[in-house]
Amino acid sequence: MWQIKAFNELTTNELFEIMRLRIAVFVVEQKRIYQEADDIDQQAIHIFKTENGRVVAYARVFKEAEQVVFGRVAVAQGSRGNGLANELMLQISETLTARFKDQSVHIIAQTDVQGFYEKWGYIAVGEPYIHNQTPHIDMILDNV
Repeated sequence: MWQIKAFNELTTNELFEIMRLRIAVFVVEQKRIYQEADDIDQQAIHIFKTENGRVVAYARVFKEAEQVVFGRVAVAQGSRGNGLANELMLQISETLTARFKDQSVHIIAQTDVQGFYEKWGYIAVGEPYIHNQTPHIDMILDNV
């Protein structure tokens, strides 16, 4: 079941499961050492899907300066390859349209998934760079 919640609406178990997934993907699986939880979490809208009590897909959306941003896009390793990433992007897109209509969206995408975001209309801006020990590229979508 997909859920979209503000930070203060999350249950402690939902927050735990979100952090479990994010740490599993971004810290353990990708072998990156960085502060995974940050102050943005408290301001973000959290989009996630649970199956059997576990969060299997997740992203957060938030406002930053004049742009809307989404990030921490993750699908559990055992749930990949069945279209869940596209379902998550659909949820992100619907949230952006409903809450941030006619605003630009900026993402910092890992370069290995740049093509995935391009399929959703995002355009790369500038050159790749290292962010949290991984190659990333800025991407934008004008006026959702």
